[in-house]
Amino acid sequence: MTKLILDLDTGIDDTLALLYALASPEAELIGIAGTFGNVSVETGVANDLALLELFGRPDIPVFAGIDHPSWADSFSVMPESRRFHGRNGTGDVEIPACARAQAQTQSAVDFIVDAVRAMSPEDLIVIPTGASTNIAAALEAAPDTVGRARIVMMGGSLTQPGNVTPFAEANIMQDPEASSKLFAAGAQITMIGLDVTTQVKLSREQAEAYRATGTATGTFLSDMLAYYIDVTEEAHPTGVPGCNLHDPLAVAAALDPSLIDTFSCDIMVETEGVGRGRTIGDPARVTCPSGRTQVALAVDAQRFVERFMERTLAFVRRCP
Repeated sequence: MTKLILDLDTGIDDTLALLYALASPEAELIGIAGTFGNVSVETGVANDLALLELFGRPDIPVFAGIDHPSWADSFSVMPESRRFHGRNGTGDVEIPACARAQAQTQSAVDFIVDAVRAMSPEDLIVIPTGASTNIAAALEAAPDTVGRARIVMMGGSLTQPGNVTPFAEANIMQDPEASSKLFAAGAQITMIGLDVTTQVKLSREQAEAYRATGTATGTFLSDMLAYYIDVTEEAHPTGVPGCNLHDPLAVAAALDPSLIDTFSCDIMVETEGVGRGRTIGDPARVTCPSGRTQVALAVDAQRFVERFMERTLAFVRRCP
């Protein structure tokens, strides 16, 4: 089994990424690191604890991460993030009450460092689906982990426009400085960006299939997805109906790289000017590429969505 660490800013697609990880028989989720983005770290960690209980896995530990970008002293949720994920991160649909009140006392950064040091690179994948702050801080604090860390991140875009500016994708824009450090560190990274995540859609009919399971978990997911689909279709009225499965695709590609086709490209992140947050090829490494960063440019969307529905529906049917 492949061990996973999910580094989540738990909004709607992070919730679906967590669900897919738990529903995948080849994956063992060893912990969740909380970051900021769709919500604050405090809200995201509370969501993680409640979701793990709802999904029947309260045994999985949750660790709170750094609560603000490396370039600032505080954090405020972007209006666009609040629009797409609601004030509570799950489309303003309440997660059933959680008996587990708080996260682990160890920080998310220390947890990531300890886990990467303790396991072989073949056994562990770190999957950041929010800001790069935690994982960049972990690699900076423990340089010995850089060559051991295997990272599959949801963020960035190489061939598509951004989704918060014409240049920048939301996760990168939360902390471009941290993302810049992450790409420059020399770790093994696969970037699952808007190039591929905009190609995978969940329909209203598929979202309602969770409700048909007759479980409280299924009702919660269908209500949450109805919000997500409504706001997505309102924002993109001429696009393909449904909602994007951004973060779940990162988990799926980590577990089965055959779902995507990648292009080897050393990435840099612009941190100044109108292009702030843009992920582009690093001109300093064109003539001496490292080969350690892969960018997903194509995806087998049908196979992924079918697998996502098959696995998650089977899992939800076993939930309360």
